[in-house]
Amino acid sequence: MVCHYLVKGRVQGVGFRWFVHREAEAIGGLRGWVKNTDDGHVEVVAAGNAEQLAELSAALHKGSRGSRVDAVMEHELAESEAASLGPFQIEGAW
Repeated sequence: MVCHYLVKGRVQGVGFRWFVHREAEAIGGLRGWVKNTDDGHVEVVAAGNAEQLAELSAALHKGSRGSRVDAVMEHELAESEAASLGPFQIEGAW
């Protein structure tokens, strides 16, 4: 299963991508990435089983300390999207 998430709110400049990466590592077995968007949101693509993705979704809705999550747009992608995904990582970080 592959899902795309767009997280809106105060989610840039507050360590949100690092939080997502830690949560993905804690869940274990997820592949994908997290990155900031040009319009102030955070985008996540993750592949895993339904239980893993539900756990990640719950973490995204909760947010990190210092962040404020206003909305999480979520939709499932084609299973073929998983082929290009490696270990979960932060994109655009130094």
